[in-house]
Amino acid sequence: MMTADNHTVFDPVTYILTGIPGTEESHVWIAIPFFLMYVVTLFGNSLLLFIILTERSLHEPMYLFLSMLATVDLLLSTTAVPKMLAVFWFRAGEISFAACLTQMFFIHVSCIAELAILLAMAFDRYVAICDPLRYITVLTKSVIWKIGLAAVTKSFCIIFPLTFLVKQLKFCRTNLLPHTYCEHMGIARLACDDITVNIWYGLAMAILVIGLDAVLIAFSYGLILRAVFRLPSKEARLKALRTCGSHVCVILMFYTPAFFSSLAHRFGHIIPGYIVNLLANLYVLIPPMLNPIVYGVTTKEILKRVINVFYRCCSRSSLLS
Repeated sequence: MMTADNHTVFDPVTYILTGIPGTEESHVWIAIPFFLMYVVTLFGNSLLLFIILTERSLHEPMYLFLSMLATVDLLLSTTAVPKMLAVFWFRAGEISFAACLTQMFFIHVSCIAELAILLAMAFDRYVAICDPLRYITVLTKSVIWKIGLAAVTKSFCIIFPLTFLVKQLKFCRTNLLPHTYCEHMGIARLACDDITVNIWYGLAMAILVIGLDAVLIAFSYGLILRAVFRLPSKEARLKALRTCGSHVCVILMFYTPAFFSSLAHRFGHIIPGYIVNLLANLYVLIPPMLNPIVYGVTTKEILKRVINVFYRCCSRSSLLS
């Protein structure tokens, strides 16, 4: 383990992820629900991707955006959770500085991309309900893939400077990182340099990117609700609300932990460190696990095909036996 005093500048070769401070004796048990959530995430999102990609009838804008969301969820959870479990179960917290920066980059890129895709899905529902006659002409496959490319490009352009800022820092304290994965402020706080730029960049990113996306999503759903309650048929209103309900649930699942985690960081002096750390873990555990479940249960077309997949698997196994 490499450590240094407060007066010696050193280039960190290796960081040590320590897990959740204050809960060391319970790490093995904490990892069990984390592992189960990760298994559900892998299975649910992979099944969702398989169904959407193999069923030509689902090659529509809403489902294509959903496949993008599933891909981002798989990237987010796979970037963070395996190392997290290694820390909990095997105390294998060692991670090179380059690997730590790479993990930080992909986790933050995935989060920004997820927000961009949720905004695209809100726009999709807005066009489908508020201007249905133009839906096919506005959201062509070409436009959908351009939106997906724009989400990835936007995420890269926002997070790359953050990675560059961290790489330029000089470190003179410790290489012990009190977290389960590498994240921007966790690394920056170990530096002996002034991290004001890092703090302001992170704040600007939260307000201008995350906050703006949240406002645009809320505005879209405000217009959608207004259009829904103007529909003449009660059945049509209920169908529209059911369709949008799953999207709203997914959005709340992502923004709720983000909001509470932000509050926890702001009032960290009165909130125990393990609470702040647990809230940060919700980013990479809860939304990726629940997204496919919410869409699988609330979207009739997907639920029907999931049942068909399991029915075919059961039929084949019974024939083989």
